[in-house]
Amino acid sequence: MRSKGTVDLPLHGGRAPRWLFEKMVKLSRCITEIMIEEYGRKEFLERITDPYWFQALSCTIGFDWHSSGTTTTTCGALKVALDPQEHGIVFLGGKGKASMKTPDEISTMEDHFSLPPKIYDELSHTSRLVAKIDNSCIQDDYNLYHHSFILAETGDWGVIQQGMNTDTGYARRYHWLSDEIKELIVEPHKGVCCDRKEYDVLNMTDRASEEARKISVDLINDDPDHIRKYLRKHGQTTLTGFKEEIEMPSRHQVIDMDISSEGWKTLKRAYEFQPSDYEEMVSLNGMGPKKIRALALVSDLIYGSDPSWKDPVKYSFAHGGKDGIPYPVDEEVYDNTIENLRCVLDKTEIQEKTKKRALKRLSELI
Repeated sequence: MRSKGTVDLPLHGGRAPRWLFEKMVKLSRCITEIMIEEYGRKEFLERITDPYWFQALSCTIGFDWHSSGTTTTTCGALKVALDPQEHGIVFLGGKGKASMKTPDEISTMEDHFSLPPKIYDELSHTSRLVAKIDNSCIQDDYNLYHHSFILAETGDWGVIQQGMNTDTGYARRYHWLSDEIKELIVEPHKGVCCDRKEYDVLNMTDRASEEARKISVDLINDDPDHIRKYLRKHGQTTLTGFKEEIEMPSRHQVIDMDISSEGWKTLKRAYEFQPSDYEEMVSLNGMGPKKIRALALVSDLIYGSDPSWKDPVKYSFAHGGKDGIPYPVDEEVYDNTIENLRCVLDKTEIQEKTKKRALKRLSELI
């Protein structure tokens, strides 16, 4: 079962020991090389952006199965393990400040991959936009702190990025695959996997938000001064109170979400730019969560175009749960999954001791 989407994981502090990380690099390189040899780079890209396969790989190479560090450490190991000229695929970006360097790292790939020069500018733009969509267009209280951009020599790409919710102590992982996306701004996560669902999530990527997206662009292109007038009259609210404010306008104004003077300048600049569609509007510098939320609120107040409040997360599991939720574990399917991974490991050229340890970890999953 393959599904692109998100995974929720508890936050764990600390780092993987250096000796373990070095072994993770070696093992992940071996697994990747055999995958590319057997199935090709496109198939590897499809699997690594699958939440379940990514999780299985993380478990196999030796990291805690349910830790938020699964994302950062596994992506970090693959970034070290893969060479663009040797493997034809590369991991760029990473955690914290490293994530901000992703567009620059994409530009350096011009020395390794034979793609038209303009493609690298487009990929850098895509990297920024993907991060902005999950951070601003989907307002689920998970702030991004990790962004890995996976690029193949063919120009195909994937993204694995992670956000943190400091109130709940959970991290959420977002998976993207270029081949699975028709429109970056419209339901880009093809099937979302996790065991935690949030409420009062402003989801401007939902198909149900199509009218709100169109009106948001119209509001910008018509001059944002009237947005200020409506917000002054009706009040801007917190994310959790946004929907209730529309339904029950007698509730008091919450001023801590008011747009700053610099924010109004951003809206003015957007008006002068005259974006042609929502994707172009969102991609503008300074167009962050507050402005996107304000436009959605005013589009509803004026035209009644209620944006989606549906969390993009969907409950989906590879093998079921040991407690029978959402359904009992199918042992035959589970055993087949483990056997497939065993076959991959059997073909890799790694030390026998390391291979046995990895196989033992797989057996312990039964």
